[in-house]
Amino acid sequence: MTSRRTLNMLFILHSWAGVVTGLLLFAVCFSGAVLVFKHEIDFWANPVLRAVPRASEPVSLDTVMTTLQRAYPQAAVETLAPPDAVNPAYMAFLRLDPGDNASRTKLALRADTGALIGPVDSQLGQFIRSLHVFLFFGPRWIVGFLGVALLVLIGTGIVIHRKIIAELFTQRWDRSLRVVMSDLHKSAGVWGLAFHLLIAFTGAWLGLAPVFERGFEYIAQAGAQRPAKTPKPKLTGPAPAMASLAQMARQASSAVPGFETRYVSLQRWGQPGASARFTGNLSTHLYSTAQLQFDGASGRLTQAHDPRQQGFWSQVNGLMEPLHFGDFGGLGLKWLYFLLGLTPAFLSLSGTLIWLDGRRQRRVTRSARSAGKGQPGLAG
Repeated sequence: MTSRRTLNMLFILHSWAGVVTGLLLFAVCFSGAVLVFKHEIDFWANPVLRAVPRASEPVSLDTVMTTLQRAYPQAAVETLAPPDAVNPAYMAFLRLDPGDNASRTKLALRADTGALIGPVDSQLGQFIRSLHVFLFFGPRWIVGFLGVALLVLIGTGIVIHRKIIAELFTQRWDRSLRVVMSDLHKSAGVWGLAFHLLIAFTGAWLGLAPVFERGFEYIAQAGAQRPAKTPKPKLTGPAPAMASLAQMARQASSAVPGFETRYVSLQRWGQPGASARFTGNLSTHLYSTAQLQFDGASGRLTQAHDPRQQGFWSQVNGLMEPLHFGDFGGLGLKWLYFLLGLTPAFLSLSGTLIWLDGRRQRRVTRSARSAGKGQPGLAG
């Protein structure tokens, strides 16, 4: 049985961990709940997309590339995204001035004809993702640390509220704000416990695993003699003809059964050393981010990453993102993730309110005691 002293220490840890991280946790959790509808938000935030007809058989990637190169002959096409279940149009990310990173733009093209629709005005969904994943400008490990903080809050909350199951259906609406909030706080914590553990663990993993992985690689290579860096040779010569992206897409589906292209990243396209990286999901598996790399000139497959063929930890890592974002089970699962995703945001808000009200009540109590000691006949 946990001692009173241990419970007090855990309560202090729980309170201060919640207070210190409360605002950031609220921002990350609330934006994460909304982010499950990222594609729907981007679709509805751009009225021009809602007027685009959905094609039963979208035109090929080559047709889209031809349209873009004719409309923007000096631009560098960086990414292409085929239509999906929500968005009926092709999306293209271009850098209008190849030497200027600030000249990037996002364009939409009709999937039935490949005709250019024009720039996409709103990227609200991407704005919300930047808030959730990076807090706009911070490194991702900060959000990973918040996942660890949430795990600490969950663990300490379970221990200090030992009778929480018995009080699960208790809601005292006629009591003070602190009591009402405390009852809601405990109920939301228990009803969403499994989901909170899932989100906290996967969020911590996605944010911190790359940091530990790079650190382990650095330590492992510390004792080894590192080869001297040789400068990359400059690729010169006439611009080679590029291979067919449509043929690469077919080859990708054949090389990795069940592969569904989510987007295509182009490097140095139209120049010597060009490459195309196809990234997508696996239709029959939960694993995310299968990737295939092709040589741009020959169309030859140079690298394939199939999560099903990787080691145990690579497979675990491949499960983290779909489990965290809930984008693998259709609209019904998205609504479930959204509703449950609001509960940790509520917990951070209600926990802060409980702490502030507790401080206020303690100040009132101390003031009353001080006033009582200062009055004749009330002291001693």
